[in-house]
Amino acid sequence: MLFSSLPFLFYFLPVMTAVYFITPKKAKNAVILLGSLFFYAWGEPRYVLLMAATIVIGYVFGILIEKNRDNKFGKVFTALSVVSGAGLLTYFKYADFFIGSFNSVTGLSVPLLKIALPVGISFYTFQMLSYTIDVGRGQVRAQRNFINLAAYISMFPQLIAGPIVRYSDIDRQLTGRSHTLAGTALGIRRFVLGLGKKVIIANTLGELCSKFLASKEQSALFAWIYLFAAALQIYYDFSGYSDMAIGLGRVLGFDFPENFNYPFISRSVTEFWRRWHMTLGSWFRDYLYIPLGGNRAGKSRQMFNILIVWLATGLWHGAAWNFVIWGLYFAVFLIIEKLWLGKYLAKSKTLGHIYLVFFVGISFVIFNADTVSQAVRNISLLFGGGATPVTAESVFYLKSYAGVLLVGLIGATPAAAKLCSVIRGRTAGEKTLNFIEPLFLAALLLVCVAYLVNGSYNPFLYFRF
Repeated sequence: MLFSSLPFLFYFLPVMTAVYFITPKKAKNAVILLGSLFFYAWGEPRYVLLMAATIVIGYVFGILIEKNRDNKFGKVFTALSVVSGAGLLTYFKYADFFIGSFNSVTGLSVPLLKIALPVGISFYTFQMLSYTIDVGRGQVRAQRNFINLAAYISMFPQLIAGPIVRYSDIDRQLTGRSHTLAGTALGIRRFVLGLGKKVIIANTLGELCSKFLASKEQSALFAWIYLFAAALQIYYDFSGYSDMAIGLGRVLGFDFPENFNYPFISRSVTEFWRRWHMTLGSWFRDYLYIPLGGNRAGKSRQMFNILIVWLATGLWHGAAWNFVIWGLYFAVFLIIEKLWLGKYLAKSKTLGHIYLVFFVGISFVIFNADTVSQAVRNISLLFGGGATPVTAESVFYLKSYAGVLLVGLIGATPAAAKLCSVIRGRTAGEKTLNFIEPLFLAALLLVCVAYLVNGSYNPFLYFRF
């Protein structure tokens, strides 16, 4: 079930929130758990058992790890929890990818397992792993209440698209959160804005990307339009879902971590990844990069650690070679920046920003491709390879989608937020915004619903994850 779907907006969400708020405090986590299981089963009924297995692994190993933290078995149980969780993730997400790659290298024909990818498995597996590892480190106490832990791992707002919420982020909120009218209003505001980003901007840009991929007259101009459309589509799709998740969490009384911070205003790839999908970046930093040695064992080891982390980051996003290349592509730039380029980028805001937008744009052409050959083809088109510079079709689509591209570019900067902040700094301005904002949100919601009722293009990018 998608957040940007009519069944969610008009059936699941109203019923879920109504039941949640009339339920006594002690039973609210049980409502979240049952609602989340129903939410997941709506689209993946057979894989509810897989998520339940992940929850049981986390619960059992969490208790065993805490009981044995002061002896060698604590580390053994921590390792077993990691192997169990990562093993399930590897089997369901990567088994056919590894078999296919093996067949390509050896020329053999080992039959594929043809396993369907369980939606959200990367997100809830990482949440479970962060819990057991943090218990092993003594950073959190093991959760003895099975329902509380199950509610944390399966919580529907961030179940299928993040942000990756660590147990340490909300352990106290599981039993001691508060519900206020102001908090609920902020949550609704965040959800509606995220829905607008997803339905109006991301989906419209997705249509443009689909038109490019289906076109038989792919010009260099059309390829550049596609580059910007693909980058902005992925940003608005992903950040829109994160906004909706954070908003829904706030309605339920939870404070989820932020996941995006205007990444396209960055001046380097290093800065970009401090602003893009921040919960994933911090997860790999704390649970892979630092345990590998981080930057503590010299430059050579640090560069190796970066390669490993970004190989894992690429694979986390999808079981395909274009994702592996995408991850290693960023690893190369991060290494170059750490060795010498970073200090030069820091001196020039304009040069750094041009550099960032160009190379990150190329990365999303790789990311958005179905195959490596398609990625190579689309990149070559950017520089005129096998195509004319401009066609009537490319000009037509540029004119047709210029408005949403412009809105997308402006919205990817903090310009609107700064303008609202300046207006709120004045008494009359604040009163005006307080009056206009509810009307704007209501109108935005109606427009989103109109798009959905009309059956507009509404893809789900996270099946890959």
